[in-house]
Amino acid sequence: MNTTLTKFGHPNTLLKDYQHWCVLLRPVQVTIGSLVLCAKSGETALGQLSPEAFREMQVCTRDIESALASVFHFDKINYLALMMVDPNVHFHVLPRYAAPIEFSDQVFTDAAWPGPPDLKQKLEMSEHQQTSLKMTLLDAFNQLR
Repeated sequence: MNTTLTKFGHPNTLLKDYQHWCVLLRPVQVTIGSLVLCAKSGETALGQLSPEAFREMQVCTRDIESALASVFHFDKINYLALMMVDPNVHFHVLPRYAAPIEFSDQVFTDAAWPGPPDLKQKLEMSEHQQTSLKMTLLDAFNQLR
């Protein structure tokens, strides 16, 4: 366990656990379905990851894209590896939408579309909607394979 996993709410936000990675529901939703793909190891630079972690990352990204596509039918997906505030290797995974998305009786828009994502953007969601989002995505990940 590293500090970045903890910062993004692990284990409460865990959607899928792999040998080298965890997929977490991003506590602050930039766009609906925002996730964090976080390495379990303590590395602080992408080039420090093991070859096994890189191989498994392909499985993780395929699963992420399949799960998000099944729920939200995103138009694009952005993977941001910034590691400026949270030091351990991780990616902000932001599904992007050209049109508004309805979920849990609310319409969500991608305010920055078609430009780069705005990480300061925060979707307003109730606790019930957050829980519903987590359960929906857990189900989508559990349906894989």
